[in-house]
Amino acid sequence: MSEVKISAEPRTEFGKGGARRTRRAGMVPAVLYGHGEKPKHIALPAREFAAAIRKGGANQLFAIEVSDGTQVLALPKAIQRDPIKDSFEHVDLLLVRRGEKVTVEVPVQLTGEAAKDTLIVHDHDTLSVTADATKVPDHLEASIEGLEAGTQVTAADVELPSGVELAADPELSVAAVTAAPTAEQLEATLPEVEAPAEEAEAGEETAEGAEAPAAEGEEAPAEAKTEA
Repeated sequence: MSEVKISAEPRTEFGKGGARRTRRAGMVPAVLYGHGEKPKHIALPAREFAAAIRKGGANQLFAIEVSDGTQVLALPKAIQRDPIKDSFEHVDLLLVRRGEKVTVEVPVQLTGEAAKDTLIVHDHDTLSVTADATKVPDHLEASIEGLEAGTQVTAADVELPSGVELAADPELSVAAVTAAPTAEQLEATLPEVEAPAEEAEAGEETAEGAEAPAAEGEEAPAEAKTEA
């Protein structure tokens, strides 16, 4: 994955109030940490950061140039989002060096199609791997082509690029292939809806004995008089 160059500003305001003002200015509050250095609070341009994450994923490598002259490489370690506004609330960035090995969670994509009349159950959609900080893959792939019901895809079955090592348990289940339920089985799981007997009887009595109410503003018809 190629690195993305991004500028940043030092951040001097902290707390919720400071973070809100930073976001209103079109920036994302962030903190740089790692390698035993004191955490550095910065603000990243929101649009540029969002575009880089959309293209490269959560493990996008950033070459950050802070206006105070600081130049570092960093990987997102934790990203906080606002699910309603679909915006970034805060980012923790881990300092890395070229050639340094890092352990990260990478998304797993299933490729191909399993056998007919099967369903795929995703157990884990990411895997922990160790890779060069500058060569973290944006995703991993595991084939389910032609797999029959009862087959399990484990971490060991996932294809790893050169230089990437599996950090997760090789027997960790990534996905399972199960038999698709038949129409009869699906129908059997649907709850039967029946009207309560009391409600049905009450409805019949109302239909037989009830008179239509007089319209609003009209008088009810008077009883016919019998002449003596």
